[in-house]
Amino acid sequence: MSIFNIITTLIIISAIFAFINTKFLKLPFTIGLMIIAIVFTLLVTILGHINQFILNEAKEFVQAIDFETALLDIMLSFLLFAGALHTNLDALKTHKGPIAMFATVGVLISTFLIGTGIFYVFILFNYPIDYIYCLLFGALISPTDPIAVLGILKEANAPKKLETKIVGESLFNDGVGVVLFIVLFKIAEQGLGNMSAGDVGWLFLLEVAGGILLGLVSGWIVFQLTKVIDNYETEVIITLALVMGISALAQYLHVSGPLAVVVAGLLLGNTAPTTAWSSNTISYVDKFWELIDVLLNAILFVLIGLELIVIALDGQYLLFGLLAIPFVLIARYLALSGPIQLFKRKLEFIPQTNLVMTWGGIRGGISIALALSLQPQMERELFLTITYVVVVFSIITQGLTIGPLVKRVLKIEQNSNPS
Repeated sequence: MSIFNIITTLIIISAIFAFINTKFLKLPFTIGLMIIAIVFTLLVTILGHINQFILNEAKEFVQAIDFETALLDIMLSFLLFAGALHTNLDALKTHKGPIAMFATVGVLISTFLIGTGIFYVFILFNYPIDYIYCLLFGALISPTDPIAVLGILKEANAPKKLETKIVGESLFNDGVGVVLFIVLFKIAEQGLGNMSAGDVGWLFLLEVAGGILLGLVSGWIVFQLTKVIDNYETEVIITLALVMGISALAQYLHVSGPLAVVVAGLLLGNTAPTTAWSSNTISYVDKFWELIDVLLNAILFVLIGLELIVIALDGQYLLFGLLAIPFVLIARYLALSGPIQLFKRKLEFIPQTNLVMTWGGIRGGISIALALSLQPQMERELFLTITYVVVVFSIITQGLTIGPLVKRVLKIEQNSNPS
């Protein structure tokens, strides 16, 4: 099947599912699409037992989609740029301390807690896995995805300071999580004995610092270009070229593309509207990237649902997936505890911030994409199944209940402070 036909089919499916959700289910957009996609996949599987041709065609279609490349090399940059472009840098600056620690130290702690915990779970079930592969799972499952939860937080009238922490953290922990995964992947490939601590540190620094520098330089160049013209069509095209150019250049330079587009988006979104863009340009750029964001999110969450067709539904694998859920949640809670306690006196935190951020730390497509990039000897099928179980639980269960949790926490706060 050609790339054009694959894209066409995905957009048609996404449009149909979006209509069903909007007209009948009325669930949060991305969550509704994924649930419908999973139900659709289960129906196809059932029909496949009656007519094998249907199931074979469905599997052939899903397998023709390179989910890892589609998300990590293409979609992720657009989604992160769209999020960063609409993020208020002043709000991030106020909470830069906890956000930086959540996205760096938090990801590191979470990775090692999850990796170590799942390592001993495997031993308990007499299913030993190399520790480095468990750490790889910890790295790929630690980054959070704000896409599904952001709309729900707004509907629940969550305090802006809470929303800023969750969104700010997830903008950067995607990049840090991918970098950490790459470093651990290299260690797993080459063996720890073949890499010195200096090699590991240099690889991590090159990816992170290089990505930030690329984002700053690219964002500044585009800012200067749009400053000397006033034509919204050209300026929209330039922002599109910025994201695509950064993605291609980051791969060539072996630096973090996700961090680069986030930095470029923050720089451009917080400087250009006040000093370089006309009101007409601001309106068109905003609407263009909002539509890109909605379209790619629709396709992404439909893809997550459709991936069920090619996931190995082994009973033991599914059990490990269910057992991994509490480890992932507990690890996130513990990883957030340190930064929250450290900054609690300096910054105002709502009650139960750790609980809300833990439950609001939804995992998404990036975790599945990273799991798909594992090599067969790294227990790819096992970790892909576990990742899928955690992601589906996260998006559906946590995504549908984070709103009521926020409202309950705010109600408790109001009752304790009636004035």
